[in-house]
Amino acid sequence: MSAFETNGRRRFLRQACTLGASGTLAGHALTSLAAPATVALPFANGERELVAYPQKRPMIRQTARPPQLETPFAVFNENVITPNDAFFVRYHLGNIPTAIDLNTYRIRVSGLVDKPLELSLSDLKQQFGEPVELVAVTQCSGNSRGFFLPRVGGGQSGNGAMGNARWVGIPLKRILEKAGIRADARQISFEGMDRPVLPGTPEFVKALDTAHAMDGEVMLAYSMNGTDLPMLNGYPVRLVVPGYYGTYWVKHLADIKVLDKEFDGFWMQKAYRIPDNDCACTPPGKAPEKTRPIGRYNVRSFITSLAEGARVARGKPVQVRGIAFDGGKGIREVQFSSDGGKTWHAAALGQDLGRYSFREWHAGFTPQAAGDYELKVRATNMAGDTQPLEPLWNPAGYMRNVVETLRVTAA
Repeated sequence: MSAFETNGRRRFLRQACTLGASGTLAGHALTSLAAPATVALPFANGERELVAYPQKRPMIRQTARPPQLETPFAVFNENVITPNDAFFVRYHLGNIPTAIDLNTYRIRVSGLVDKPLELSLSDLKQQFGEPVELVAVTQCSGNSRGFFLPRVGGGQSGNGAMGNARWVGIPLKRILEKAGIRADARQISFEGMDRPVLPGTPEFVKALDTAHAMDGEVMLAYSMNGTDLPMLNGYPVRLVVPGYYGTYWVKHLADIKVLDKEFDGFWMQKAYRIPDNDCACTPPGKAPEKTRPIGRYNVRSFITSLAEGARVARGKPVQVRGIAFDGGKGIREVQFSSDGGKTWHAAALGQDLGRYSFREWHAGFTPQAAGDYELKVRATNMAGDTQPLEPLWNPAGYMRNVVETLRVTAA
């Protein structure tokens, strides 16, 4: 029986919304805050509350219903794997599951298949062979949207709407093969257990082309960093779509449908679309002439070991660390600059956990003179794609990947 069965929605949200509360939820201690705390993200109107939800340490709350929780950026300097209790949370609909009974939970596979399936969690674990493990980043499409200029609508997140985890589960390909997917299948749609609050609000359904769904990498994951998924990250099963923005990573997966046409639901045909050009960008303030569904991550990198405005010692070596990632081609090199981009030097790359994972890097610099320094980092992937020096813009505030600048002072 699920550990979450006896814990209702009201208790869950009451605990989640009370700063300073302490207690347990099915044996999981809630982080206690002595007093309300806030953080100021580095853009206009950037003040946010830090809130401890069930199974989560204090996180940056962007919205309360549905909960949208951003990872405090310092977490990314702790480890290349993002801890479950600090992993970001993004929902689209207000009625989210807070109690799931594994005795009745099923994943339904229907549509253009010879043998429709209804799978329990036990079925998933026992009927489809050995599980697979993959280290992969999931990143919100609007990660870093708060930095867009001109500003755009939507959640104004900093850089923490992303996370890197070790996922274990069953490849979707095996499940579709067992169901007998038919030759004329064109797309596969996916729906979780979150639901709209108001009538008329579109249910959150996403879709993948059949060839993508059958690539052997897309998986139904039931384990995250060696344990069950946290409730707010999709317990008991979520879709993992390596290298693709988090909008496709459907949580609390319940329905898989095989379709003979392109899915025409709101969240594919209207939402999560980008300009249909090479840069996925338009001139600031201009609407795109044509759009396409958002897809793979572009290449990104960050400095994690120093914060904006940090003070360093003049004349002493500074070891700078960070992370880089892309949509699955893999990171080829990372370059570091301590003089605002005038000169660049190769950083050393850390352990390779796979082409979908964060890749650690480190570089050193010694500030010889007192004063201000502009630190920059730029990653390039195996295909030669690199980060732009100037930010690109689109009306939805998606896919920011400009070379970031971090300012420190030597004294």
